Amino acid sequence: MFKALKKYPILVICLFVAVMLLPNLDALQISIMEARNFITAREMITNDHWLLTTMNNVARYQKPPLPAWFSALGSILFGTKSLFGMRLPAVLMVMLAGSFMYYLSRTILKSRAHSIINALVLITSFYVIGITFEAPSDIFTHAFMLVTIYYFYENFKIETTNWRYAVYSGIFLGLSILSKGPVSIYALLIPFLIAYGFSFKYKNIKQKLPYILSAIVLGLAIGSSWYLYVKLKDPNVLNSTVAKETGTWKSYNVRPFYYYWSFFTQSGLWTIPAFISLLYPYLKNRVSHYKAYKFSLLWTIIAVILLSVIPMKKSRYLMPVLIPLAFNIGFYIDYLIRKFKVLKDKRETLPVYFNFGLIGILGIAFPVVMFVLFKAELQNHLLTFIIASIVLFVIGVLILFQLKAKDIKNVFLLTVLFFASVFIFVLPLSKAFKNENFSSLSSLNEENQQRSIKLYAINYIAPETIWDYGNVIPEIRQEAKGYVFPLENKFGILVYKMSAENEAEIRANYEVEEMTTYDLNYFGSASNQNNPRLKSVFYILTKK
Repeated sequence: MFKALKKYPILVICLFVAVMLLPNLDALQISIMEARNFITAREMITNDHWLLTTMNNVARYQKPPLPAWFSALGSILFGTKSLFGMRLPAVLMVMLAGSFMYYLSRTILKSRAHSIINALVLITSFYVIGITFEAPSDIFTHAFMLVTIYYFYENFKIETTNWRYAVYSGIFLGLSILSKGPVSIYALLIPFLIAYGFSFKYKNIKQKLPYILSAIVLGLAIGSSWYLYVKLKDPNVLNSTVAKETGTWKSYNVRPFYYYWSFFTQSGLWTIPAFISLLYPYLKNRVSHYKAYKFSLLWTIIAVILLSVIPMKKSRYLMPVLIPLAFNIGFYIDYLIRKFKVLKDKRETLPVYFNFGLIGILGIAFPVVMFVLFKAELQNHLLTFIIASIVLFVIGVLILFQLKAKDIKNVFLLTVLFFASVFIFVLPLSKAFKNENFSSLSSLNEENQQRSIKLYAINYIAPETIWDYGNVIPEIRQEAKGYVFPLENKFGILVYKMSAENEAEIRANYEVEEMTTYDLNYFGSASNQNNPRLKSVFYILTKK
């Protein structure tokens, strides 16, 4: 496997991501951030809202449109109801990130094997994959920024200058901004520039300055083009949105400075190697490329510090840190591959045995633990469970055997395979735990057309509900004197929550017929994944 990786690294990286993510791409429940993005993409196609973007036919300028444009193209290919088509572009961004982690590493380290390690660590880091489902705009902006950084580095390292690198870095900088504004400039690019200066020093910077500034100007021109268009066409709404978003960053979800100190845990399977890779006094004399290690360590730490300064903090905002952290982890894995067979100090060997041994034990224990805990739920999915059990059990056994033989290269590759196998073989088992009360709205639109009634929402309706419905659900406004009801004598409403006062107002004006309750939760009420806002009651109102 490693020989194929070294010979065709980009092809293998992309195939690996495809095999890992594509077979079950529509298995996970749609997240709120995905729903917002996919509704926007759908309305680009159905309502031609490609530039003045909307969600539920209401202006939505909180996020730039590039990720939605990509999702719209996916839905053109696979259909506007296809979750697979909508999610496919985010998977392509994971491929892009993995590929350019390889390119950047190869340029700095001059080692194919080490660069492949870095790329594999990145594409198997827990939150790099998780963010593609939780907040797809993030993987777009940071993947494009990694490409930008690669071309910046190429320009920095050469003696002369190259307009081609300047143009490429400018284009991808613009695409990053068009994905989520200047977020990745702050979280990835600025830390990179600082770390590069401390580690490699800027050479011939005066000669290269026009090229660098040209790249920045080009990137800002591309990135700001959509904002300028909206500013010209819909200035009031845009100004209101910007003011609201700015206030949110200062006052919403405020956390202490040290909130991100456990950032290395976001790498999932690589948590222990990630932590050890950050121990500079231990690793500085053991790495194969000291300057590059210093660079990746500084890049990681500076990114964490800059993110920690911002009052509003969320776990997913740490995702860009996983890019330099993967580079950093690669140094530790490379050291183990080279030296583990001769290591005698238990302080060095025990963390390795514990980390990879635990992964192996998890694979071996999976069949027994799952069957004991979830015997009843698995009865209708035994074939899927058996296949998943065999695969994880075999990988677990092989990890322990290779660990005993001190062959860390094989242990590393098996760990990567373990991660992929969870997505390929275990993820389909989520169907065994599906909520018995799950009820989709996908046919409601057609049913309402047969009833010759329109559907409206009262108070609030979840974006996931709007996505599942497949069309716009206009909201009935509530003003000081009460609701502003539609002019129709008969119409449908979806209700998430309604106070007794609101209900009394409706019943005073309409005959109310409760039709059914829709529940989009994949997991039942006993699960902590069950979310009340994904439930809504459908009523038909007839004017008295």
